[in-house]
Amino acid sequence: MTSTETKSAGVIGDSPLRPDGTLKVTGEFAYASDLWHDDMVWGVTLRSPHPHARIRGIDITEALALPGVSAVLTAADVPGENAVGLEHLDTPALADGVVRYQGEPVALVAADHPETARRAAKRIRVDYEELTAVTDPRRALDDDAPLVHRTRDDNLVRAMQIRRGDPEPTAPVVVALDFEVGMQDQAFLGPEAGLAVPDGEGGVDLYVATQWLHVDQRQICRVLGLPPEQVRLSLAGVGGAFGGREDLSMHVHACLLALHTGKPVKMSYARDESFFGHVHRHPAWLRYEFGAEPDGTLVYAKADILFDGGAYASSTGAVVGNGGTLGLGPYRIPSVQVDARGVYTNNPPCGAMRGFGCVQAAFAHEALMDELADTVGVDRVEIRARNGMREGDHNITGQLIDSAAPVAELIETVRDMPLPPDRPESDVDIRDLPGGVSNTTHGEGVVRGIGYAVTYKNVGFSEGFDDYSTARVRLELTAGEPVVTVHTAAAEVGQGLITVEQQICRTELGVERVVVHPKDTGVGSGGSTSASRQTYVTGGAVKAACEAVRASVLARAAAVLGRSDLRLDGEKIVAVTGEVLAGLADVLDEAVEETVEWRHRPTHEIDPVTGQGDAHVQYAFSAHRAVVDVDVELGLVKVVALDTAQDVGKAINPDAVIGQIQGGSAQGMGLALMEEVIVTDGRVRNPSFTDYLIPTILDMPPMQIKVLEYADPHAPYGVRGVGEPPTISSGPAVAAAIRAATGKALRRVPVRPEHITGT
Repeated sequence: MTSTETKSAGVIGDSPLRPDGTLKVTGEFAYASDLWHDDMVWGVTLRSPHPHARIRGIDITEALALPGVSAVLTAADVPGENAVGLEHLDTPALADGVVRYQGEPVALVAADHPETARRAAKRIRVDYEELTAVTDPRRALDDDAPLVHRTRDDNLVRAMQIRRGDPEPTAPVVVALDFEVGMQDQAFLGPEAGLAVPDGEGGVDLYVATQWLHVDQRQICRVLGLPPEQVRLSLAGVGGAFGGREDLSMHVHACLLALHTGKPVKMSYARDESFFGHVHRHPAWLRYEFGAEPDGTLVYAKADILFDGGAYASSTGAVVGNGGTLGLGPYRIPSVQVDARGVYTNNPPCGAMRGFGCVQAAFAHEALMDELADTVGVDRVEIRARNGMREGDHNITGQLIDSAAPVAELIETVRDMPLPPDRPESDVDIRDLPGGVSNTTHGEGVVRGIGYAVTYKNVGFSEGFDDYSTARVRLELTAGEPVVTVHTAAAEVGQGLITVEQQICRTELGVERVVVHPKDTGVGSGGSTSASRQTYVTGGAVKAACEAVRASVLARAAAVLGRSDLRLDGEKIVAVTGEVLAGLADVLDEAVEETVEWRHRPTHEIDPVTGQGDAHVQYAFSAHRAVVDVDVELGLVKVVALDTAQDVGKAINPDAVIGQIQGGSAQGMGLALMEEVIVTDGRVRNPSFTDYLIPTILDMPPMQIKVLEYADPHAPYGVRGVGEPPTISSGPAVAAAIRAATGKALRRVPVRPEHITGT
């Protein structure tokens, strides 16, 4: 036989069509809210109207009397432990004796029609005694502050301190600022939904939109008092996540109702309930100080960061960890003093959102870098390049940066990209101006500004967390053709993981037909689809499982062919000389299956006193340049361009990488300009997309995107996480551009019109 060199379509480095792409574009994709069962009933949650209150009694009589109602449940009906949580078991599945935030679940109703269930919920009579609410996180740690959780001694979730270098540093140049970041919502378009189906034997199957099947399963089992084999989860179609689906929402509630009624129960939130049903990005208050040499070289940095965690811990502890360890940005700083805290309040619970603690800090450290540049008379790009990390440096926790850290290259790359043309002095198309489509301006009062930001983000879970993923890969003949089936529990939430898993299998095994098994708890945990970790960790697991399958196949081929110098190439068994010896089908008399549990190199807890330690596994770097037009009279902003450069290590799927960078940039821009959950005295004032504004395609400007590929030698294929860095650097660049246009300090985001006009 002659030599052949073949390449499967859709391998690493290609951009194959996503299997869910066409369905989503045409509206045919089945999301969790589309789930249906012929015999199902509908579940509805009754939520607290108060930020803090004691429950003196609940009367469900009128609700149960409504025709069509099959169940009304309260905390008294929870069969197991009434406590869930990602880091702390401090969150009741149903409020028991006290409510700690507006919207906390109090009771559940199941009925034969969703409107009947809603009417029944309104008939439940809850006797509340309102209590004093802690709504200012800056006062939450005062000695006289009421306790959000009376079993605790204070309202502190976590405090972190980092001390490095000179304990009493001084510098010729000192700049400082205070900054505030508002509460952002993940604003995923598919509200929380799921279907719980009792199995008739005391167990339940839950089909749900989520980010982490196995952690959900563990928490549900605790509340139901059932072992994992009786609580099986499958991933339903997910309409976006961005961290907002890491915590439980309707999961336990649907299962409780299903087991109580003996019928399938569907729950699907409306938009307003979704705002109450998931965590948000932590609001933050930050105080920063930089000391530098006269040329702008950093000597020391100090930071005090406060996160409002809301009523329950969720992932506040980890957010504090990220905000502290990464909170001074990708810069070389000899001496560091950082204090980061997260506190309980009676505001809405806050937890994971894209950028995870780094977003808030980036607004502060990038604003202060601009101020330092202006103070010492150095260009704003140059000061970042001068102080930027390089491979071989140590960050503020003392961790060695042992792979590429192209800070200077990234910021200089965006600087050198072509700028949009200047706005013409005459014949202006008013549609191109801020507020122009409303005919509020014809160009008067419109000023252009340019802003820069560079940031970095950890990839994967940190501080000693056992971060792993499991993959099962099966190679067999189907109708005479080799077929690979890959099974992981890693959630596809829109980021394109299914395609990545297929690409890895094609690359490692050379087989065209790759089937992705539905995501469920029938295989070991894939970890959370968060922390930009899935391509790295689940990708590593799939790669390792494929390698094990390949080794088994080649061992089988060696036995058949009587030689060991073999490799797989395009569904052929090939000698190292290139000679084709057999088809893959010739040696696959039975299926080959391997399951691998894969871990990246370990991370470690940091020292509680110094904050020193190897807390993170990997870092990803990005930079943005924003160009804005600002109507300084009306306070309106139009982003004209949002250009970016990012090191991704290896672009497994280049088109998907670009999509992630575009989407992440939109979310960062949204926080800079318009996105904020307004909370007054613990009450949410804008739980709708009418009043909570998110960028649309009409708000997004053209983007020039430069992707760098400096492989991380410790990662599969050299990959770095992609999804979070653009959310971190885009917002500060937009804010910087507005400051450049207006000359105003603008120490709060989102930037509102009155901040610009001063009215």
